[in-house]
Amino acid sequence: MTGPAQAPTGSSTTGAYTTAESVSDAPSSGGSPTGGSPTGGPASGSSLSGGEAVVRALAAHGVTDAFGIPGTHNLEIYRHLEPYGIRHVTPRHEQGAGYAADAYARVSGRPGVAITTTGPALLNIAAAVGQAHSDSVPLLVVSPGMPLRHPRQSTGLLHEMRSQSEALRGVAAFSHRVSSVAEIDAAVARAFTLFRTGRPRPAHIEVPLDLLEAVEPAGPVRLAPPTGPPAPDPAALEAAAAALRAARRPVLVLGGGARSAAAECRALAAALGAPVVTTANGKGVVDERHPLSLGVGLHSPAVQKWLADRDAVLAVGTELAESDVWGPLPALSGTLIRVDVDPAQMYAGIVADVPVVGDARTVLAALLAAVDGPGRTGADPARAGDGADLALLVADLRTVRDDETRGRDARWLPYLRVMRRVLAEDAVITSDSARCCYYGALPHLPLGPEGRYLHPTGFGTLGYALPAAIGARTACPDRQVVALSGDGGLQFSVQELATAAQLGAPLPVVVFDNGGYGEIREEMAARGDRPTAVDLPAVDLPALARAYGGRGTAVHSPEEFAAALAEALVTPGPTVVTVPEEPSR
Repeated sequence: MTGPAQAPTGSSTTGAYTTAESVSDAPSSGGSPTGGSPTGGPASGSSLSGGEAVVRALAAHGVTDAFGIPGTHNLEIYRHLEPYGIRHVTPRHEQGAGYAADAYARVSGRPGVAITTTGPALLNIAAAVGQAHSDSVPLLVVSPGMPLRHPRQSTGLLHEMRSQSEALRGVAAFSHRVSSVAEIDAAVARAFTLFRTGRPRPAHIEVPLDLLEAVEPAGPVRLAPPTGPPAPDPAALEAAAAALRAARRPVLVLGGGARSAAAECRALAAALGAPVVTTANGKGVVDERHPLSLGVGLHSPAVQKWLADRDAVLAVGTELAESDVWGPLPALSGTLIRVDVDPAQMYAGIVADVPVVGDARTVLAALLAAVDGPGRTGADPARAGDGADLALLVADLRTVRDDETRGRDARWLPYLRVMRRVLAEDAVITSDSARCCYYGALPHLPLGPEGRYLHPTGFGTLGYALPAAIGARTACPDRQVVALSGDGGLQFSVQELATAAQLGAPLPVVVFDNGGYGEIREEMAARGDRPTAVDLPAVDLPALARAYGGRGTAVHSPEEFAAALAEALVTPGPTVVTVPEEPSR
């Protein structure tokens, strides 16, 4: 969740919006006929085009980077990016632009922005918008649309489609088609208000292509109000604190919504003597090497059985959905306390016994103050003394969890240990819907709050890892970034190797190659079906990386992998490192 906007110097508050006379130190339009002021916005009483209004509003809300591909209909937007100080990255496909902007938002804490043109370009990015919606990511997509008075009857205009807004409403929180240049400010402010005050979701703004070129009088830019999530209800906080004080066997279940409260989560777990288990999006909120951490373990039958026996479950920023537990939701016997900025989560999935609506950091700080002191009645002997008994319980449960899948997961463990040893603690790892990721790295690659693991949960798209790594590298140029994928998933977005080569920053792309779609191959075999359409002809991925301007190598042992990964981290451009696997049958 992003914090309130910092209004530029000279701003004032009027009505529902903050207004600012200037938004940038750059010239308005590089000498464009709109007559902008030298401070980056139009002079008082001047006019500006719809395209400049879009860029001015983005810059006013602190946007410094955007991803997208220019097209015939969006050139008036692109014309103004550089004068307003917005850097642009050009992926090779709009879906890649969406994934890059998604990852940019996840690691920077600021909304990611993607710009497309009309029709097919907007549909290309729809999968990325769906993924951002599933994972609660603040992603803003800006596109042109058909002209303001375009007839409902098809006319054959370039990129014409029945309704872009209807298409995007199916995957975004909203799609706002503006009807005037003056309305553009309000649409952008609406998106940033959504990003700051509730559960972050993607939004789409459509500007009719004739409005992009139209020049209209402009006043001060309007900004989203400096608001934040709702304050938690005091009675709900007290009910939650009372349940935790009385608990003998509490547990914390942490999702992506708990990330801003990592310190509070760790302190509360220690105060309660409560083990911690996370979802995929909550990976690393509490260091997975901490004695109380079960890591990403909600999918484990052993952990689910243990969870069902807890007398108090504090779930923070998580849906507790099928995509988190990889099957039917567990039946909980204890009190379920749910903390979330989204009130709808209180009765979705497993219904909350004690619902607390609010920002995780605010709520957990209050709960910590309420339970870390007199009045605590819980007294589980496992929490006695220095906590050694509890740490032993957690360690034993982790062993049982890992034993459940040891035969399946053993192939990845030596390579994951190498990754942990070679990578810095604050490294960013982007992930794909690949076996090496959800069976391998999610449960077996330990991470702490300094690092990040970005995984396409829920919507479960393929091709996320590589463009997401480009977005993360753009947001955090001083951190190590590694993409982790399978050969099938990588080929959904392999063209983004060209983007990575153009940017020139070191970017290892680790690929476990099992000759196709290994998970689906095994599902077919488990059904007794003959595997069909899952075996892919071999592709020399290292050679492909070289063709795109990067480097590539195949490794056949953890030792070779360690040397290749270390070299890739300091070599400009992308380096594809493949680890061949025997296809499962």
